[in-house]
Amino acid sequence: MPASYAYLGPEGTFTEVALRTLPEAATRELVPYVSVQSALDAVRAGEAEAAFVPIENSVEGGITTTLDELVAGAPLMIYREVLLSIAFALLVRPGTKLSDIKTVTAHPAAQPQVRNWLKANLPDAVWESAASNADGARLVQEGRYDAAFAGEFAASRYGLEALETNIHDAENAQTRFVLVGRPARPAARTGADKTSVVLWQRDDHPGGLRDLLGEFATRGINLMLLQSRPTGAGIGNYCFCIDAEGHISDRRVAEALMGLKRICLQVRFLGSYPRADVRPEEVRPLLPGTSDEEFAAAADWVARCQDGRF
Repeated sequence: MPASYAYLGPEGTFTEVALRTLPEAATRELVPYVSVQSALDAVRAGEAEAAFVPIENSVEGGITTTLDELVAGAPLMIYREVLLSIAFALLVRPGTKLSDIKTVTAHPAAQPQVRNWLKANLPDAVWESAASNADGARLVQEGRYDAAFAGEFAASRYGLEALETNIHDAENAQTRFVLVGRPARPAARTGADKTSVVLWQRDDHPGGLRDLLGEFATRGINLMLLQSRPTGAGIGNYCFCIDAEGHISDRRVAEALMGLKRICLQVRFLGSYPRADVRPEEVRPLLPGTSDEEFAAAADWVARCQDGRF
């Protein structure tokens, strides 16, 4: 396997900045790809050891392009996550004034994060989506658009200047990025972990989603992301992407996954990995019997009953 990480490029993306915060990135060749799909396909094809892509932002939630790529195709697994605070700069060719801007571009995930600023300052500008924020900067450099929303750090890389900086509609906006590789043994439990899965129902029926969520709720497992994605099998057919607190080696998480495997048409395990915020998972105090020790004790009691040692 080549010692390289694929990432959503070109150079100068927030993805690249987030990737370089990983210590292991210093020992890998970092290769930009034109899309999330192509970066993940490079891993599937054995052209890269792992791919680093955005998966969620605090303004709009899950990034559907990434979620859909993890739902479909050959299985992949999340190994790490990184949180990066996001603020945009309006990048233009030197000499451009705000009144000159008729067209703007950026990655689609950027639009909800600058919508109010755009309405207040460039109400008549036409928005066009780019493959990434850095690619939008490249397109401005080439004269295709008048301005791009991107990281201020991308300006010098593309011969642009920042006309405005620190643009964001929501204070403390963050984007979550994940390092994705081929399936393997998950990293060891840290005590501050997250487990990601995709669930498909056997059929559509009243209370179906409640049944899925109940496997987590009865075990005191908090959910951090719940997003439905169409399966492509017709209107109303959805699968569910879920991030839950805890690690697959936790008894309560393992039992929840076993319960889901029994009742779901399909379960895709996307990995157990350290949380970027290093916040220990919380067992809800209102739900007695949900600690890992209590699950282990219950399993030991059943085993003793089976052996006639109760």
